[in-house]
Amino acid sequence: MTLANSVVNSRSPALGWRALAALGGVAAQLQQGELWAVADYCALLAVCMAAALALRRWAALRHAILLLACAGAAFALVGLRASHFDAQRLDPALEGQDLQVVGVVGDLTQSNATGLRFRLQVESAQRGAQAVQLPPRMDVGWYSGLAPRGAGAELADWELQRQPQDLRPGQRWQFTLRVKAPHGSRNPQGFDYELWLWTQGLQATGYVRAGARDAAPVLLGETWAYPVAAVRQQVRARILAHVADPQAAGLIAALVVGDQAAIERADWDVFRATGVAHLVSISGLHITMFAWGAMAAVGWLWRRSQRLCLWLPAPTAALVGGVLLALAYALFSGWGVPAQRTCVMLATFAGLRILGLRWPWPQVWLLAFCVVVASDPWALLQAGFWLSFVAVGVLFASHPGRQRPAQATHARTLPALDTDPRDNLDTLAVPPVPDDKARSLGQRCLGASAQALRTLAGEQWTITLALAPLTVMLFGQMSVVGLLANLLAVPWVTLVLTPLAMVGVLFAPVWGLAALAVDALMAVLQTLAAWPGAVLTLAVPPLWLAALASLGGLLLVLPGPWSLRLLGLPLLLAVPLWQVPAPALGEFELLAADVGQGNAVLVRTAQHALLYDAGPRYSLQSDAGHRVLVPLLQATQTRLDRLVLSHRDTDHVGGAAAVLATQPQADMLTSLTADHPLLAGRTSQRCEAGQAWTWDGVRFEVLHPRAQDYESQPPPKPNALSCVLRISGGASSALLVGDIERAQEAALLARLGQADGANGLRSTVLLAPHHGSKTSSSAEFLAAVQPAVVLVQAGYRNRYGHPAPEVMARYQALGAADGQTQILEIVDSPHCGAFTWRSGVPHNGVCARALGQRYWHHRVPQGG
Repeated sequence: MTLANSVVNSRSPALGWRALAALGGVAAQLQQGELWAVADYCALLAVCMAAALALRRWAALRHAILLLACAGAAFALVGLRASHFDAQRLDPALEGQDLQVVGVVGDLTQSNATGLRFRLQVESAQRGAQAVQLPPRMDVGWYSGLAPRGAGAELADWELQRQPQDLRPGQRWQFTLRVKAPHGSRNPQGFDYELWLWTQGLQATGYVRAGARDAAPVLLGETWAYPVAAVRQQVRARILAHVADPQAAGLIAALVVGDQAAIERADWDVFRATGVAHLVSISGLHITMFAWGAMAAVGWLWRRSQRLCLWLPAPTAALVGGVLLALAYALFSGWGVPAQRTCVMLATFAGLRILGLRWPWPQVWLLAFCVVVASDPWALLQAGFWLSFVAVGVLFASHPGRQRPAQATHARTLPALDTDPRDNLDTLAVPPVPDDKARSLGQRCLGASAQALRTLAGEQWTITLALAPLTVMLFGQMSVVGLLANLLAVPWVTLVLTPLAMVGVLFAPVWGLAALAVDALMAVLQTLAAWPGAVLTLAVPPLWLAALASLGGLLLVLPGPWSLRLLGLPLLLAVPLWQVPAPALGEFELLAADVGQGNAVLVRTAQHALLYDAGPRYSLQSDAGHRVLVPLLQATQTRLDRLVLSHRDTDHVGGAAAVLATQPQADMLTSLTADHPLLAGRTSQRCEAGQAWTWDGVRFEVLHPRAQDYESQPPPKPNALSCVLRISGGASSALLVGDIERAQEAALLARLGQADGANGLRSTVLLAPHHGSKTSSSAEFLAAVQPAVVLVQAGYRNRYGHPAPEVMARYQALGAADGQTQILEIVDSPHCGAFTWRSGVPHNGVCARALGQRYWHHRVPQGG
């Protein structure tokens, strides 16, 4: 059936309410902290089905019961699906064990300076002579260079890892793996790594043990298990071989085979600052434009055959062919989540079109929404999903004229669907060109281009305004130059760069032209990103405020009288006016960030902020500053006054450069030597005992090292020079000690151990010295501090074995004080995530893991 003879069909409003009820059931299930038993979900599903079948007997309550049945059935079905996947979790007894594993490389391998990462489809596993069960898919690292032989290994006890020359999808390998459960950092407004692994179908991670004392990895053979991934890797290798510029090669690889990891981190920063990150991955725009082109090509070829047209009308064949070819393109490009959503949306719209159904846009939009959620319930928790669907909904609602009855439809409608099936923020709508033979071809092309540009500008403005509150809530920032950047980048990437990149697959020299297109694009984007105020960072508002502001944005862009639309302006302005509540005068807030194996503690007073240490460097491309601290500071709109770097170890200063790049006004207090790269061109002061200052009624004092400690011979180790900072506000205090060891603890005891008040060591909160190393936390030191809360910032299953069992025993042994039982709370990063503590309510600290626990999150066993 063609568009010209399709009819307008409007479904009953009751179906819309039932769909919303089902979506509510899915959303409710995603809030579960723990999954129910499978029998409970089955029972709920049976009750809902029975209630739906018995509706005739309860006519008076029919609609309410049906809505509840829809919600309950959706809740139960998602719960059953989650339970099935959760049953594949890694057995905790296998963590940290060396296992002999046979598996097949299942996707593109990712290489970096430290080695390789790849997806492994597990076939079998053994611990010694015993067969064990592993999750079917794992994320595996194969690191090069030196690696420790075991937990707690000394530096001299490392060995060289062996790596393969070529690791490709489809290869079957046997090697020794050390595995662990999926575990990521948990911070306020931070990235949920464990949810990401869950949505990727991964229930374990691990790394290859390929040292001199391990069994050598063996390539067992080649398989045809993953032919698409193998071809993708070959194409990526050809791109890297033909394009010398790594920047251009990475972007072309991302557009052709979906390898976003090939794009350098600095380039991602530019894309985010200019609001075009959606263009440089295989997003809805690329697949939709590919589908449109495929529809046009299939339709043109189909019309060449009268027999084919008699068998199946050309418009229908074009729709089916376009969707199938778009599906093939999405599979070749890696079948990422945005690509999956777009294919589901295209198939939904095409299905309606082929069936001749012309529903009003709200019903079409809701149907696509429900189909995507049914295929992936956890999409409701993904930022890209909401940006995609809200953008499409806004465009539908703000351009009601696009949804016309069939008889009013222009005769030259594009070979698309009833409306543009967009997935992301990209909106390139090409309007029909008037068939005016009196005008020259050049005039018509010029007019069409101008009209397309006006349409693009209007739609980008509409989306930018309507999605601003949602963008701030999800990311804590929005691109001020995003509108201009998208106006330039959308047509360039869509009509020039992506086609050149795709043609290069058939004729490699064309990639040279694509590289020139990348250079031109990056020159423009880097210029825009460098503009003052290119990115507006705001405090992340609470959900209720973001919802009101989103409503205000919608009111401003929807058709209607301006007297009504301007009512949305106050709601929209509520977002930039929102501020995170600050501590009261005389009080302070301490947030121990979850950065893995390293220290990073944010201290806020009423009007000032200090960061003690900046966490570790994870790799040459990643560190705690860029991954955790900068987003945290931006989300809370915290302006640092001072950065204290206790000493030079990389697990304390690894993220400092990223923090300082976004907080240039912060001065530095540190024990770093004057020639350290972090001090180049910056205001800094050496920390020395006796330094003190007061912010908003809160006293800060440096207790260690003394001035003469810097000059002692032989030169002291970095740990011995750790800056020790004591913070006191009212009756509560905190002691941050870096990596001091027993000798420095004894020196502090000799000078301050018997003192009381501001000059003493006694503190409510103690940051465990040296992450709980056995070289620190002496019994005498702990007795002098008498902490009520001990913070252990250490990585999950870290190779140093922190915190040491004997140290934990000393903490747990802190008992009677003055004849009364002292309650000591031991908080460690793996179990707690980020820990927030306020001096005004010292017994009510909050763990990020406890606050937002969901069933897909890793539960660290006690003692693990």
